[in-house]
Amino acid sequence: MARLGEVSEAMSCKFCQSENQRILNGENAIHSPGVEGLDKPIVWVFPRLLVCLNCGFTEFVIPPAELRQLVESDAAEA
Repeated sequence: MARLGEVSEAMSCKFCQSENQRILNGENAIHSPGVEGLDKPIVWVFPRLLVCLNCGFTEFVIPPAELRQLVESDAAEA
């Protein structure tokens, strides 16, 4: 699978099949849902986003360190 930094111009949007896509930098705050999520820390990620400029469908990969934080947060709750 290609990484977002290696995306080919020929790839099409998974939602609308448009080839009008662009890679952008993102800033996302990920938190657990519901009232119980208020007690968990926010995990900040700064991924590269693959954005379809036709329909707005966006995808990104959470970097390994931030993914570990999300996993550990869920494991601590279990």
